[in-house]
Amino acid sequence: MRKFLLVLALALLVLIGVLAFNTQRLKSHQLTNVQAAPVLVLPDSALARLVGALRIPTVSTTDFTQTDTAQFSRFGRHIRQAFPRVHQQLKLEHFNTHGLLYTWQGSNPALKPVLLMGHYDVVPVLPGTESKWAQPPFAARQAGGYLYARGTLDDKASVLAQLEAVEYLLVTGFQPTRTILLAFGQDEENLGRRGAAAIAAALKQRGTQLEYVLDEGGIVKTDGVAGIKKDVALVGICEKGYLSLELTATGKGGHSAMPPAQTSIGAVAAAIVKLEQHPFAARLEGGDDHLLDYLASEVPLGQRVVFSNRWLFAPIIKKMLAATPATNATMRTTTAPTIFHAGAKENVLPIDATATVNFRLLPGDSVAGVMQEVRRIIADENIRLRIVGQPSNPSPVSNPEAPAFQQLHRTIRSVFPAAIVAPYVVTGATDARQYAALSPNVYRFSPTLMNQEGIESIHGSNERLQISNYPLMVQFYASLIRNSQ
Repeated sequence: MRKFLLVLALALLVLIGVLAFNTQRLKSHQLTNVQAAPVLVLPDSALARLVGALRIPTVSTTDFTQTDTAQFSRFGRHIRQAFPRVHQQLKLEHFNTHGLLYTWQGSNPALKPVLLMGHYDVVPVLPGTESKWAQPPFAARQAGGYLYARGTLDDKASVLAQLEAVEYLLVTGFQPTRTILLAFGQDEENLGRRGAAAIAAALKQRGTQLEYVLDEGGIVKTDGVAGIKKDVALVGICEKGYLSLELTATGKGGHSAMPPAQTSIGAVAAAIVKLEQHPFAARLEGGDDHLLDYLASEVPLGQRVVFSNRWLFAPIIKKMLAATPATNATMRTTTAPTIFHAGAKENVLPIDATATVNFRLLPGDSVAGVMQEVRRIIADENIRLRIVGQPSNPSPVSNPEAPAFQQLHRTIRSVFPAAIVAPYVVTGATDARQYAALSPNVYRFSPTLMNQEGIESIHGSNERLQISNYPLMVQFYASLIRNSQ
Protein backbone atom coordinates (compact mmCIF):
# COMPACT_ATOMS: atom_id res chain seq x y z
CA MET A 1 0.00 0.00 0.00
CA ARG A 2 2.83 2.36 0.95
CA LYS A 3 4.57 1.66 -2.34
CA PHE A 4 1.34 2.35 -4.22
CA LEU A 5 0.88 5.70 -2.47
CA LEU A 6 4.49 6.60 -3.25
CA VAL A 7 3.98 5.84 -6.95
CA LEU A 8 0.71 7.80 -6.91
CA ALA A 9 2.40 10.80 -5.28
CA LEU A 10 5.23 10.64 -7.81
CA ALA A 11 2.75 10.50 -10.70
CA LEU A 12 0.88 13.47 -9.24
CA LEU A 13 4.09 15.47 -8.98
CA VAL A 14 4.94 14.65 -12.60
CA LEU A 15 1.46 15.70 -13.68
CA ILE A 16 1.71 18.99 -11.77
CA GLY A 17 5.11 19.56 -13.33
CA VAL A 18 3.77 18.98 -16.86
CA LEU A 19 0.82 21.30 -16.23
CA ALA A 20 3.08 23.98 -14.79
CA PHE A 21 5.57 23.65 -17.66
CA ASN A 22 2.89 23.96 -20.34
CA THR A 23 1.39 26.96 -18.56
CA GLN A 24 4.72 28.65 -17.99
CA ARG A 25 5.88 28.35 -21.60
CA LEU A 26 2.77 30.11 -22.90
CA LYS A 27 3.56 33.10 -25.08
CA SER A 28 1.12 35.88 -25.76
CA HIS A 29 -0.17 36.16 -29.32
CA GLN A 30 -0.97 39.84 -28.80
CA LEU A 31 1.07 42.30 -30.81
CA THR A 32 2.81 44.98 -28.78
CA ASN A 33 4.37 48.37 -29.56
CA VAL A 34 1.63 49.08 -32.07
CA GLN A 35 1.45 52.72 -33.09
CA ALA A 36 -1.91 54.43 -32.80
CA ALA A 37 -3.74 54.87 -36.09
CA PRO A 38 -3.55 58.36 -37.61
CA VAL A 39 -6.19 60.71 -36.26
CA LEU A 40 -9.11 61.01 -38.62
CA VAL A 41 -11.51 63.93 -38.22
CA LEU A 42 -14.83 63.37 -39.95
CA PRO A 43 -17.32 66.14 -40.73
CA ASP A 44 -20.85 65.97 -39.33
CA SER A 45 -22.00 65.15 -42.84
CA ALA A 46 -20.46 61.67 -42.49
CA LEU A 47 -23.12 60.63 -39.98
CA ALA A 48 -25.78 62.25 -42.15
CA ARG A 49 -24.67 60.08 -45.08
CA LEU A 50 -25.05 56.98 -42.92
CA VAL A 51 -28.47 58.12 -41.70
CA GLY A 52 -29.60 58.64 -45.28
CA ALA A 53 -28.58 55.10 -46.20
CA LEU A 54 -30.29 53.57 -43.17
CA ARG A 55 -33.57 55.25 -44.05
CA ILE A 56 -33.73 53.33 -47.32
CA PRO A 57 -35.49 49.99 -46.61
CA THR A 58 -33.39 47.65 -48.74
CA VAL A 59 -35.17 44.60 -47.37
CA SER A 60 -34.07 41.24 -48.72
CA THR A 61 -36.83 38.65 -49.15
CA THR A 62 -36.59 34.89 -49.63
CA ASP A 63 -38.64 35.17 -52.81
CA PHE A 64 -36.72 37.61 -54.99
CA THR A 65 -39.85 38.45 -56.98
CA GLN A 66 -41.25 39.99 -53.78
CA THR A 67 -38.19 42.22 -53.24
CA ASP A 68 -38.73 45.96 -53.69
CA THR A 69 -35.78 46.52 -56.01
CA ALA A 70 -36.65 50.21 -56.33
CA GLN A 71 -35.20 50.68 -52.84
CA PHE A 72 -31.92 49.11 -53.96
CA SER A 73 -31.75 51.51 -56.90
CA ARG A 74 -32.48 54.33 -54.48
CA PHE A 75 -29.56 53.20 -52.31
CA GLY A 76 -27.28 53.25 -55.35
CA ARG A 77 -28.31 56.82 -56.14
CA HIS A 78 -27.71 57.82 -52.51
CA ILE A 79 -24.11 56.58 -52.39
CA ARG A 80 -23.30 58.06 -55.81
CA GLN A 81 -24.38 61.45 -54.52
CA ALA A 82 -22.80 60.97 -51.07
CA PHE A 83 -19.37 59.86 -52.30
CA PRO A 84 -18.59 61.78 -55.49
CA ARG A 85 -14.81 61.15 -55.53
CA VAL A 86 -15.29 57.40 -55.09
CA HIS A 87 -17.55 57.38 -58.13
CA GLN A 88 -15.29 59.64 -60.17
CA GLN A 89 -11.98 57.89 -59.50
CA LEU A 90 -12.85 54.23 -58.90
CA LYS A 91 -14.18 51.86 -61.51
CA LEU A 92 -17.69 50.58 -60.67
CA GLU A 93 -19.19 47.37 -62.07
CA HIS A 94 -22.73 46.12 -61.49
CA PHE A 95 -23.68 42.47 -61.07
CA ASN A 96 -27.32 41.50 -61.46
CA THR A 97 -28.04 45.23 -61.39
CA HIS A 98 -27.50 45.83 -57.67
CA GLY A 99 -24.30 43.97 -56.80
CA LEU A 100 -21.47 46.51 -56.67
CA LEU A 101 -17.75 46.04 -57.31
CA TYR A 102 -15.43 49.04 -57.02
CA THR A 103 -11.81 48.87 -58.21
CA TRP A 104 -9.25 51.33 -56.87
CA GLN A 105 -6.30 50.58 -59.11
CA GLY A 106 -2.95 50.34 -57.36
CA SER A 107 0.33 51.54 -58.83
CA ASN A 108 1.92 48.06 -58.64
CA PRO A 109 -0.10 45.48 -60.60
CA ALA A 110 2.26 42.71 -59.42
CA LEU A 111 0.74 42.89 -55.93
CA LYS A 112 -2.36 40.85 -55.21
CA PRO A 113 -5.44 43.01 -54.57
CA VAL A 114 -7.17 43.30 -51.21
CA LEU A 115 -10.94 42.81 -51.10
CA LEU A 116 -13.03 44.66 -48.51
CA MET A 117 -16.67 43.73 -48.56
CA GLY A 118 -20.08 44.03 -46.98
CA HIS A 119 -23.75 43.92 -47.88
CA TYR A 120 -26.44 46.57 -47.91
CA ASP A 121 -29.57 44.44 -47.83
CA VAL A 122 -31.27 43.99 -44.47
CA VAL A 123 -33.68 41.51 -42.93
CA PRO A 124 -37.32 42.56 -42.55
CA VAL A 125 -38.84 43.67 -39.28
CA LEU A 126 -41.16 40.88 -38.19
CA PRO A 127 -44.81 41.96 -38.34
CA GLY A 128 -46.11 42.70 -34.88
CA THR A 129 -42.69 43.57 -33.41
CA GLU A 130 -42.59 47.21 -34.51
CA SER A 131 -43.79 48.37 -31.10
CA LYS A 132 -40.77 46.71 -29.45
CA TRP A 133 -38.44 49.21 -31.11
CA ALA A 134 -37.47 52.25 -29.06
CA GLN A 135 -37.30 54.16 -32.36
CA PRO A 136 -38.91 53.25 -35.71
CA PRO A 137 -36.66 50.70 -37.47
CA PHE A 138 -36.18 52.70 -40.67
CA ALA A 139 -36.24 56.22 -39.22
CA ALA A 140 -32.55 56.17 -38.19
CA ARG A 141 -33.16 58.35 -35.15
CA GLN A 142 -30.67 59.11 -32.40
CA ALA A 143 -31.40 58.42 -28.75
CA GLY A 144 -29.11 58.01 -25.74
CA GLY A 145 -25.95 58.14 -27.82
CA TYR A 146 -27.14 55.43 -30.21
CA LEU A 147 -28.43 55.42 -33.76
CA TYR A 148 -31.41 53.08 -34.04
CA ALA A 149 -32.14 51.42 -37.39
CA ARG A 150 -32.22 48.13 -39.17
CA GLY A 151 -28.80 47.79 -40.79
CA THR A 152 -26.76 49.72 -38.23
CA LEU A 153 -25.03 46.49 -37.22
CA ASP A 154 -25.85 44.22 -40.15
CA ASP A 155 -24.33 45.61 -42.34
CA LYS A 156 -24.92 49.05 -43.87
CA ALA A 157 -22.70 50.84 -41.35
CA SER A 158 -19.70 48.80 -42.54
CA VAL A 159 -20.50 49.50 -46.19
CA LEU A 160 -20.84 53.26 -45.57
CA ALA A 161 -17.71 53.31 -43.38
CA GLN A 162 -15.67 51.70 -46.17
CA LEU A 163 -16.92 54.21 -48.71
CA GLU A 164 -16.33 57.04 -46.23
CA ALA A 165 -12.76 55.84 -45.65
CA VAL A 166 -11.98 55.70 -49.38
CA GLU A 167 -13.55 59.12 -49.95
CA TYR A 168 -11.42 60.51 -47.12
CA LEU A 169 -8.22 58.97 -48.52
CA LEU A 170 -9.00 60.33 -51.97
CA VAL A 171 -9.41 63.82 -50.50
CA THR A 172 -5.97 63.53 -48.89
CA GLY A 173 -4.42 62.47 -52.21
CA PHE A 174 -3.59 58.94 -51.12
CA GLN A 175 -2.75 56.57 -53.97
CA PRO A 176 -2.63 52.84 -53.17
CA THR A 177 0.29 50.72 -54.27
CA ARG A 178 -1.86 47.59 -54.00
CA THR A 179 -5.23 47.51 -55.78
CA ILE A 180 -8.17 47.81 -53.40
CA LEU A 181 -11.48 46.16 -54.27
CA LEU A 182 -14.77 46.99 -52.56
CA ALA A 183 -17.57 44.44 -53.05
CA PHE A 184 -21.07 45.12 -51.76
CA GLY A 185 -23.77 42.48 -52.10
CA GLN A 186 -27.51 43.03 -52.34
CA ASP A 187 -28.75 39.65 -51.12
CA GLU A 188 -26.46 38.37 -48.37
CA GLU A 189 -29.53 37.76 -46.20
CA ASN A 190 -30.74 35.40 -48.92
CA LEU A 191 -27.52 33.38 -49.42
CA GLY A 192 -25.77 35.91 -51.68
CA ARG A 193 -26.34 34.15 -54.99
CA ARG A 194 -27.09 37.29 -57.03
CA GLY A 195 -24.47 39.49 -55.38
CA ALA A 196 -21.33 38.03 -53.80
CA ALA A 197 -21.49 34.74 -55.72
CA ALA A 198 -21.72 36.57 -59.05
CA ILE A 199 -18.87 38.97 -58.17
CA ALA A 200 -16.65 36.13 -56.93
CA ALA A 201 -17.35 34.10 -60.08
CA ALA A 202 -16.36 37.05 -62.27
CA LEU A 203 -13.11 37.58 -60.36
CA LYS A 204 -12.30 33.90 -60.58
CA GLN A 205 -12.93 33.91 -64.33
CA ARG A 206 -10.50 36.84 -64.64
CA GLY A 207 -7.86 34.83 -62.78
CA THR A 208 -7.81 37.23 -59.83
CA GLN A 209 -6.03 36.03 -56.71
CA LEU A 210 -6.50 38.12 -53.58
CA GLU A 211 -4.03 38.93 -50.80
CA TYR A 212 -6.86 38.71 -48.31
CA VAL A 213 -10.61 39.17 -47.97
CA LEU A 214 -12.32 41.00 -45.12
CA ASP A 215 -16.06 40.74 -44.56
CA GLU A 216 -18.41 41.27 -41.62
CA GLY A 217 -18.47 38.70 -38.84
CA GLY A 218 -16.64 39.30 -35.59
CA ILE A 219 -16.86 42.46 -33.49
CA VAL A 220 -15.10 44.11 -30.56
CA LYS A 221 -16.98 42.49 -27.70
CA THR A 222 -17.01 44.98 -24.84
CA ASP A 223 -18.20 42.64 -22.09
CA GLY A 224 -15.45 40.10 -22.55
CA VAL A 225 -15.10 36.44 -23.45
CA ALA A 226 -14.30 33.36 -21.35
CA GLY A 227 -13.66 35.21 -18.11
CA ILE A 228 -11.70 38.06 -19.72
CA LYS A 229 -12.98 41.42 -18.55
CA LYS A 230 -11.29 43.40 -21.33
CA ASP A 231 -12.59 44.17 -24.81
CA VAL A 232 -12.00 41.22 -27.15
CA ALA A 233 -11.78 41.75 -30.91
CA LEU A 234 -13.08 38.52 -32.42
CA VAL A 235 -11.87 37.86 -35.96
CA GLY A 236 -13.64 35.10 -37.84
CA ILE A 237 -11.19 32.73 -39.52
CA CYS A 238 -13.87 30.35 -40.75
CA GLU A 239 -17.62 29.97 -40.87
CA LYS A 240 -19.94 27.06 -40.46
CA GLY A 241 -21.66 25.28 -43.31
CA TYR A 242 -25.39 25.30 -43.94
CA LEU A 243 -27.93 22.53 -44.47
CA SER A 244 -31.72 22.47 -44.18
CA LEU A 245 -33.51 19.14 -44.31
CA GLU A 246 -37.21 18.39 -44.61
CA LEU A 247 -38.30 15.35 -42.61
CA THR A 248 -41.57 13.91 -43.92
CA ALA A 249 -43.79 11.06 -42.76
CA THR A 250 -46.94 9.83 -44.52
CA GLY A 251 -49.92 8.31 -42.73
CA LYS A 252 -53.36 7.09 -43.83
CA GLY A 253 -55.28 10.07 -42.55
CA GLY A 254 -58.85 9.53 -41.43
CA HIS A 255 -61.00 10.53 -38.46
CA SER A 256 -59.29 11.69 -35.27
CA ALA A 257 -61.70 9.53 -33.24
CA MET A 258 -59.89 6.40 -34.47
CA PRO A 259 -56.16 7.30 -34.51
CA PRO A 260 -53.39 4.76 -35.13
CA ALA A 261 -50.72 4.13 -32.53
CA GLN A 262 -48.54 6.75 -34.22
CA THR A 263 -49.70 9.44 -36.62
CA SER A 264 -47.55 11.10 -39.26
CA ILE A 265 -47.19 14.02 -36.84
CA GLY A 266 -46.08 11.65 -34.10
CA ALA A 267 -43.51 10.01 -36.38
CA VAL A 268 -41.92 13.31 -37.36
CA ALA A 269 -42.07 14.57 -33.79
CA ALA A 270 -40.31 11.43 -32.60
CA ALA A 271 -37.58 11.99 -35.18
CA ILE A 272 -37.13 15.58 -34.00
CA VAL A 273 -36.88 14.44 -30.37
CA LYS A 274 -34.16 11.94 -31.32
CA LEU A 275 -32.18 14.64 -33.12
CA GLU A 276 -32.41 17.02 -30.17
CA GLN A 277 -31.48 14.32 -27.68
CA HIS A 278 -28.45 13.22 -29.72
CA PRO A 279 -26.49 16.38 -30.59
CA PHE A 280 -23.44 16.18 -32.80
CA ALA A 281 -20.16 15.61 -31.01
CA ALA A 282 -18.31 18.61 -29.61
CA ARG A 283 -14.89 19.27 -31.16
CA LEU A 284 -12.36 21.93 -30.24
CA GLU A 285 -10.38 21.52 -33.46
CA GLY A 286 -13.09 23.12 -35.60
CA GLY A 287 -11.71 26.62 -34.92
CA ASP A 288 -12.07 26.90 -31.15
CA ASP A 289 -8.51 25.61 -30.81
CA HIS A 290 -7.18 28.85 -32.33
CA LEU A 291 -9.43 30.94 -30.08
CA LEU A 292 -8.15 29.12 -26.99
CA ASP A 293 -4.53 29.55 -28.15
CA TYR A 294 -4.98 33.32 -28.31
CA LEU A 295 -6.95 33.61 -25.06
CA ALA A 296 -4.83 31.25 -22.95
CA SER A 297 -2.21 33.85 -22.02
CA GLU A 298 -4.85 36.49 -21.22
CA VAL A 299 -7.17 34.65 -18.82
CA PRO A 300 -6.73 34.26 -15.03
CA LEU A 301 -4.23 31.64 -13.85
CA GLY A 302 -6.75 28.86 -13.22
CA GLN A 303 -8.19 29.12 -16.72
CA ARG A 304 -4.69 29.52 -18.13
CA VAL A 305 -3.74 26.11 -16.76
CA VAL A 306 -6.87 24.61 -18.30
CA PHE A 307 -6.54 26.29 -21.71
CA SER A 308 -2.85 25.46 -22.07
CA ASN A 309 -3.36 21.78 -21.20
CA ARG A 310 -6.25 20.83 -23.46
CA TRP A 311 -4.87 17.30 -23.78
CA LEU A 312 -6.14 16.79 -20.21
CA PHE A 313 -8.86 19.39 -19.71
CA ALA A 314 -10.72 19.20 -23.04
CA PRO A 315 -13.85 17.71 -21.36
CA ILE A 316 -13.94 20.63 -18.88
CA ILE A 317 -13.51 23.19 -21.68
CA LYS A 318 -16.29 21.57 -23.68
CA LYS A 319 -18.57 21.69 -20.65
CA MET A 320 -17.77 25.40 -20.20
CA LEU A 321 -18.53 26.13 -23.85
CA ALA A 322 -21.74 24.10 -23.76
CA ALA A 323 -23.12 26.35 -21.01
CA THR A 324 -24.52 28.93 -23.44
CA PRO A 325 -26.05 28.52 -26.92
CA ALA A 326 -23.60 31.04 -28.42
CA THR A 327 -20.44 29.25 -27.27
CA ASN A 328 -21.93 25.78 -27.67
CA ALA A 329 -22.47 26.54 -31.35
CA THR A 330 -18.75 27.17 -31.87
CA MET A 331 -17.73 23.60 -31.10
CA ARG A 332 -20.34 21.41 -32.77
CA THR A 333 -22.66 21.07 -35.73
CA THR A 334 -25.95 22.41 -34.39
CA THR A 335 -29.47 21.07 -34.89
CA ALA A 336 -32.40 23.50 -34.98
CA PRO A 337 -35.98 22.46 -35.90
CA THR A 338 -37.50 25.61 -37.42
CA ILE A 339 -40.71 24.78 -39.31
CA PHE A 340 -43.53 22.23 -38.85
CA HIS A 341 -46.40 21.66 -41.30
CA ALA A 342 -49.25 19.20 -40.78
CA GLY A 343 -53.01 19.02 -40.61
CA ALA A 344 -55.85 21.30 -41.66
CA LYS A 345 -58.67 20.50 -39.22
CA GLU A 346 -58.69 19.55 -35.55
CA ASN A 347 -60.71 16.34 -36.04
CA VAL A 348 -58.97 15.06 -39.18
CA LEU A 349 -55.75 13.07 -39.13
CA PRO A 350 -53.19 14.54 -41.53
CA ILE A 351 -51.73 12.35 -44.23
CA ASP A 352 -48.38 14.11 -44.52
CA ALA A 353 -46.41 15.79 -41.75
CA THR A 354 -43.23 17.71 -42.54
CA ALA A 355 -40.65 19.41 -40.35
CA THR A 356 -37.70 21.50 -41.47
CA VAL A 357 -34.47 21.20 -39.50
CA ASN A 358 -31.57 23.60 -40.00
CA PHE A 359 -28.02 22.42 -39.38
CA ARG A 360 -24.96 24.67 -39.11
CA LEU A 361 -21.92 22.55 -39.89
CA LEU A 362 -18.69 22.88 -37.94
CA PRO A 363 -15.46 22.86 -40.02
CA GLY A 364 -14.46 19.23 -40.40
CA ASP A 365 -18.04 18.08 -40.98
CA SER A 366 -19.72 17.87 -44.39
CA VAL A 367 -23.21 17.95 -45.86
CA ALA A 368 -22.97 14.27 -46.84
CA GLY A 369 -21.67 13.29 -43.41
CA VAL A 370 -24.41 15.18 -41.57
CA MET A 371 -27.12 13.55 -43.68
CA GLN A 372 -25.65 10.14 -42.93
CA GLU A 373 -25.60 10.92 -39.21
CA VAL A 374 -29.20 12.20 -39.29
CA ARG A 375 -30.35 8.95 -40.86
CA ARG A 376 -28.45 6.97 -38.22
CA ILE A 377 -29.95 8.95 -35.32
CA ILE A 378 -33.53 8.84 -36.62
CA ALA A 379 -33.28 5.13 -37.54
CA ASP A 380 -36.72 5.18 -39.15
CA GLU A 381 -37.07 4.22 -42.82
CA ASN A 382 -40.53 5.77 -42.91
CA ILE A 383 -39.05 9.25 -42.47
CA ARG A 384 -38.04 10.73 -45.82
CA LEU A 385 -35.28 13.32 -46.02
CA ARG A 386 -35.10 16.10 -48.60
CA ILE A 387 -32.57 18.91 -48.89
CA VAL A 388 -34.15 22.35 -48.91
CA GLY A 389 -32.41 25.18 -50.74
CA GLN A 390 -28.69 25.17 -51.43
CA PRO A 391 -26.53 23.49 -48.80
CA SER A 392 -22.90 24.49 -48.30
CA ASN A 393 -19.98 22.82 -46.60
CA PRO A 394 -18.06 24.76 -43.94
CA SER A 395 -15.46 27.22 -45.17
CA PRO A 396 -11.76 26.45 -44.98
CA VAL A 397 -10.04 27.65 -41.78
CA SER A 398 -7.76 30.61 -42.55
CA ASN A 399 -4.41 30.65 -40.79
CA PRO A 400 -4.34 33.19 -37.92
CA GLU A 401 -0.54 33.24 -38.11
CA ALA A 402 -0.48 34.35 -41.76
CA PRO A 403 0.99 37.79 -42.53
CA ALA A 404 -2.44 38.99 -43.67
CA PHE A 405 -3.96 38.16 -40.29
CA GLN A 406 -1.10 39.85 -38.49
CA GLN A 407 -1.68 42.97 -40.60
CA LEU A 408 -5.33 42.92 -39.63
CA HIS A 409 -4.36 42.26 -36.01
CA ARG A 410 -2.02 45.27 -36.00
CA THR A 411 -4.67 47.55 -37.49
CA ILE A 412 -7.23 46.48 -34.89
CA ARG A 413 -4.80 47.20 -32.08
CA SER A 414 -3.97 50.60 -33.60
CA VAL A 415 -7.61 51.68 -33.47
CA PHE A 416 -8.76 49.67 -30.42
CA PRO A 417 -5.59 49.58 -28.27
CA ALA A 418 -7.35 48.12 -25.23
CA ALA A 419 -8.74 45.14 -27.14
CA ILE A 420 -7.37 41.60 -27.12
CA VAL A 421 -7.42 40.11 -30.63
CA ALA A 422 -8.54 36.51 -31.04
CA PRO A 423 -9.61 34.31 -33.98
CA TYR A 424 -12.91 32.48 -33.72
CA VAL A 425 -15.58 30.47 -35.57
CA VAL A 426 -18.39 32.46 -37.19
CA THR A 427 -21.53 30.46 -36.46
CA GLY A 428 -23.70 32.22 -39.05
CA ALA A 429 -23.22 32.53 -42.79
CA THR A 430 -21.58 35.47 -44.55
CA ASP A 431 -20.84 36.39 -48.14
CA ALA A 432 -17.14 35.76 -47.41
CA ARG A 433 -17.54 32.06 -48.13
CA GLN A 434 -18.09 32.87 -51.80
CA TYR A 435 -14.47 34.07 -52.07
CA ALA A 436 -12.74 31.04 -50.53
CA ALA A 437 -11.29 29.97 -53.90
CA LEU A 438 -9.66 33.38 -54.42
CA SER A 439 -7.51 33.55 -51.27
CA PRO A 440 -6.44 31.35 -48.36
CA ASN A 441 -6.81 34.43 -46.14
CA VAL A 442 -10.52 35.08 -45.66
CA TYR A 443 -11.40 36.93 -42.48
CA ARG A 444 -14.60 38.25 -40.92
CA PHE A 445 -14.52 41.31 -38.68
CA SER A 446 -16.56 44.49 -38.26
CA PRO A 447 -14.86 47.30 -36.29
CA THR A 448 -17.90 47.70 -34.07
CA LEU A 449 -17.99 47.94 -30.27
CA MET A 450 -20.78 45.68 -29.04
CA ASN A 451 -21.87 43.91 -25.87
CA GLN A 452 -23.97 40.75 -25.66
CA GLU A 453 -27.21 42.74 -25.63
CA GLY A 454 -26.15 44.45 -28.85
CA ILE A 455 -25.28 41.13 -30.46
CA GLU A 456 -28.76 39.85 -29.66
CA SER A 457 -30.32 42.87 -31.40
CA ILE A 458 -28.92 41.78 -34.78
CA HIS A 459 -31.92 40.54 -36.78
CA GLY A 460 -34.00 41.44 -33.73
CA SER A 461 -35.56 44.55 -32.24
CA ASN A 462 -33.67 47.75 -31.37
CA GLU A 463 -30.68 47.14 -33.62
CA ARG A 464 -28.48 50.12 -32.91
CA LEU A 465 -24.98 51.54 -33.34
CA GLN A 466 -23.16 53.62 -30.75
CA ILE A 467 -22.71 56.95 -32.54
CA SER A 468 -19.20 57.47 -31.18
CA ASN A 469 -18.23 54.13 -32.77
CA TYR A 470 -18.83 55.25 -36.35
CA PRO A 471 -15.70 57.46 -36.68
CA LEU A 472 -13.66 54.52 -35.34
CA MET A 473 -15.09 52.31 -38.08
CA VAL A 474 -14.03 54.78 -40.75
CA GLN A 475 -10.62 55.18 -39.09
CA PHE A 476 -10.19 51.40 -39.05
CA TYR A 477 -10.89 50.93 -42.77
CA ALA A 478 -8.71 53.92 -43.74
CA SER A 479 -5.86 52.55 -41.61
CA LEU A 480 -6.26 49.04 -42.98
CA ILE A 481 -6.03 50.31 -46.56
CA ARG A 482 -2.88 52.27 -45.68
CA ASN A 483 -1.37 49.25 -43.89
CA SER A 484 -2.12 46.92 -46.79
CA GLN A 485 0.31 48.65 -49.17
